[in-house]
Amino acid sequence: MLEHFCECYSDLSGPILCPVLGSITPLFIPNSRIRLIRLIGLCASFITFLYSPVPRIQFDPSTAKSQFVESLRWLPYENIIFFLGIDGISLFFVILTTFLIPICILVGWSGMRSYGKEYITASLIREFLMIAVFRMLDLLLFYVFPESVPIPMTIIIGVWGSRQRKIKAAYQFFLYTLLGSVFMLLAILLILLQTGTTDLQISLTTEFSERRQIFLWIASFASFAVKVPMVPVHIWLPEAHVEAPTAGSVILAGIPLKLGTYGFLRFSIPMFPEATLCFTPFIYTLSAIAIIYTSLTTSRQIDLKKIIAYSSVAHMNLVTIGMFSSNIQGIGGSIPPMLSHGLVSSALFLCVGVLYDRHKTRLVRYYGGLVSTMPNLSTIFFSFTLANMSSPGTSSFIGEFLILVGAFQRNSLVATLAALGMILGAAYSLWLYNRVVSGNLKPDFLHKFSDSNGREVSIFIPFLVGLVWMGVHPKVFPDCMHTSVSNLVQHGKFH
Repeated sequence: MLEHFCECYSDLSGPILCPVLGSITPLFIPNSRIRLIRLIGLCASFITFLYSPVPRIQFDPSTAKSQFVESLRWLPYENIIFFLGIDGISLFFVILTTFLIPICILVGWSGMRSYGKEYITASLIREFLMIAVFRMLDLLLFYVFPESVPIPMTIIIGVWGSRQRKIKAAYQFFLYTLLGSVFMLLAILLILLQTGTTDLQISLTTEFSERRQIFLWIASFASFAVKVPMVPVHIWLPEAHVEAPTAGSVILAGIPLKLGTYGFLRFSIPMFPEATLCFTPFIYTLSAIAIIYTSLTTSRQIDLKKIIAYSSVAHMNLVTIGMFSSNIQGIGGSIPPMLSHGLVSSALFLCVGVLYDRHKTRLVRYYGGLVSTMPNLSTIFFSFTLANMSSPGTSSFIGEFLILVGAFQRNSLVATLAALGMILGAAYSLWLYNRVVSGNLKPDFLHKFSDSNGREVSIFIPFLVGLVWMGVHPKVFPDCMHTSVSNLVQHGKFH
């Protein structure tokens, strides 16, 4: 038994165990040694990041099967097994997760003075849960881990949030995700009754009746739509971002928003193809409304964080249009924008955090003329503004172009509305940059001026490198994902 247990923890489970050990170790260190605690957390997250690309070296892009599969029987009563695996779709999400956690620890290095030990523990537990989501091949655990991610996130918002309404925002975030997930659990239980197992790979080969597919699809949609988020269940996101600390906003924009779209790709679309085709007009309608509505709402916001939060809703709903276009262009094009959004939106929240650290306000009307006092930050902010509006040569362009191509093949009206949303996105992105950076200084509101320091610039550099690399060399993503995406399209019997 011990030998079997040890064999299970090799290529994939190493990065899962590392944050677990890193989160437990600080509990045995006194609070007075907070610098050591932070260093342990940073080292654990950085080692995990260095280890996460290792499967890519031995990854075989010619097969759509899950690779590096590991298993551990942990429940003797049912055919429920701790299955780990990775394919072309999940590979880069794991790398993105392990990239963002060290950034979050560095961002909160000096700001999280109270409960520093607990912050490190919560951050590493959150990393463990998110990595497990993208590597899990068991349906029950695929439910358990995504629904556990909001727990450390709720704690981070409620304890280290910035305003008086942080407790309300934390409860709202947790309850929205919890209520939607109840239906998902019912769907998994029904699948277990029919298939006799919760193995995702077996469930994908099981044919469900059309009526059962519709019920299971609706149940899973209730869970995933909240996480995307789709209109009208998006209200929790702006509130959570506004009240969360900078590090909390960075990781919330980077990974948890992808759990809903990843769930559609991994669960709903391949497992219930007839129901997916039946509900595609419904998804198109909700997504198109969300893109136009949130883009217009963004231009009316006065809080910097709310502007970025509402723009995230528009970007993620553009991704859902691509996924439900049910062709290689749409589904394959929807994955790079998710990864790009994890970089760009997180970096924009970092820019807002730099401004808030200096001026203690996020209201747009108090800012102006920062190009003359903060030229370094203004240049960095401009780079990510270009990426947020999907300019050619940035990380978002190729993926969103493929989404429009895939959507146009299915429904030209939806593609037109999605393109209109992208135009509105460019409009509010330029409006925001112009209001904050251009114009005259407002010394009545802003008194202390200092540009980004070396630590802050060094944090931005990896984001800039990823931004440019994804824009000028996007081929690396189709090379790894094409076989998995093609299999998903063929498996779902899409035409």
